[in-house]
Amino acid sequence: MANAKYKLPLPLNEPIKRYAPGAPERELLKAGLKELKSQQIEIPLIIGGKEVKTGKLGQCIIPHDHQIVIGTYHQAGENEVQMAIKAALNARKQWTAMDWNDRVAVFLKAADLLAGPWRSIVNAATMLCQSKTVFQAEIDSACETIDFLRFNSFYSMQIYEEQPPYSPFGIWNRMEYRPLEGFVFAVTPFNFLSIAANLPSSPAIMGNVLLWKPASSAVYSAYYVMKVFQEAGLPDGVINFIPGPGSAVGPLIMKSHHLAGIHFTGSTDTLQTMWKTVGDNIKNYKCYPRIVGETGGKDFVVAHKSANVKALGVALIRGAYEYQGQKCSAASRAYIPKSIWGDLKDFIISELKTVKMGDVEDFTNFMGAVIDKGAFSKITGYIEYIKKSDEAEIIFGGNYNDHTGFFIEPTVAVTTNPHFRTMEEEIFGPVLTVYLYNDEKYEETLHLCDETSPYGLTGAIFSQDRQAVCVAERILVDAAGNFYINDKPTGAAVGQQPFGGSRVSGTNDKAGSLWNMLRWVSPRVIKENFVPPLNYRYPFMTEK
Repeated sequence: MANAKYKLPLPLNEPIKRYAPGAPERELLKAGLKELKSQQIEIPLIIGGKEVKTGKLGQCIIPHDHQIVIGTYHQAGENEVQMAIKAALNARKQWTAMDWNDRVAVFLKAADLLAGPWRSIVNAATMLCQSKTVFQAEIDSACETIDFLRFNSFYSMQIYEEQPPYSPFGIWNRMEYRPLEGFVFAVTPFNFLSIAANLPSSPAIMGNVLLWKPASSAVYSAYYVMKVFQEAGLPDGVINFIPGPGSAVGPLIMKSHHLAGIHFTGSTDTLQTMWKTVGDNIKNYKCYPRIVGETGGKDFVVAHKSANVKALGVALIRGAYEYQGQKCSAASRAYIPKSIWGDLKDFIISELKTVKMGDVEDFTNFMGAVIDKGAFSKITGYIEYIKKSDEAEIIFGGNYNDHTGFFIEPTVAVTTNPHFRTMEEEIFGPVLTVYLYNDEKYEETLHLCDETSPYGLTGAIFSQDRQAVCVAERILVDAAGNFYINDKPTGAAVGQQPFGGSRVSGTNDKAGSLWNMLRWVSPRVIKENFVPPLNYRYPFMTEK
């Protein structure tokens, strides 16, 4: 139960710094980039607070200049997994018994460290490791990470304060919010450092202990987050940092008798495989593991004939191509009425001609490189498929080169088939496919949009006609967990738009919300009787 004396104020979102020429944050960031590029770090596992080196190494490269190695990292195997499980369970007793104020203090301090002395280094690490522009790094590894830590701390207080509304005379009813019994397995993606920080920290705030496996292509930046947690005073063993191949590490962890939960962001196939593994091992567990997962999306933009063409065009460009389209919320398919297509096409092409792509250390670039060779091959495979098809045409972009970095141009395709492959499958790259519909088939097209994809993550409607908006909201009610009106389908802010989708996009537990935090506790109801009865007989049993 929260102590009113130590109530937390409602957080405010961390302000986004501008990094304009001459700004102090710009100079600090450039110094951080120079410092990190000048060295090659060795990243250990961190188990029970101790550095562990296995000798089995992976490389951390710069996606936009893949000849540069900025780090090597040790990979976990079976021995290290068992060490991490033991360390987590050893830390659990002390961590769960710690007052909620003290647990929260660790993560509030981590937020302030990120907002202050660690900001430039963590942003620089994100830019180099994940090929993010300065703006994309700032809103992710700085602002959103800070927001997750502060808002989740606030939500934890709200949960602890939630108590039964009534206790009759002589009775005290109360709720205790216990951590899960065992450990939580956090599996984090490459594309958002804020998600990588949130997935292990949100269960930890509620008193849980964790094993954290970051994506292999983002171990470098995740390691700096782990160092921030340690500097903030996180006790040894509460979060154990164990990079390694998911196919090797995951099954070992999920077979443990002590698995209490999984916090996951990644591909739909991986989550479904993990879920099946849990099901196959269900009789082995001490309790039923909580599974919280956010996976893929085939995110849409539907335009009505009344849409503001310029606003629509900007939303498509930002929504489809910021961070090279490597967002589960990225605009990937668009349904455009034929009456506005001519003007929209001209606007998009003229704007895309001005988009610069290259080294993210050049602050004039809008796009960097995709994350690695595997992603490059997958995305370019889709582009080649479009080029060979007689059902689609590329009207902009379609070129790519991996000589220096994994660069793919922003690509716009138009298809005559609403069920064309790139209208249905997640690409996770800078490819937008457009389907043109007759204006009078607006409602029919909304139904088409709803029924085309198995995903249900994000989507947007553009219209100046309120009735058209209302119709879209109703028909697309199940199509997106985050629905946008006259805005791009990306950029959910913690504390403003809790994020998550359903269908095969995930469990829709809304990252950055009270609903997500509730998943990491197992409530216990306590009834205390101050004046217990001394006779088993009830009044109705009395004889006349």
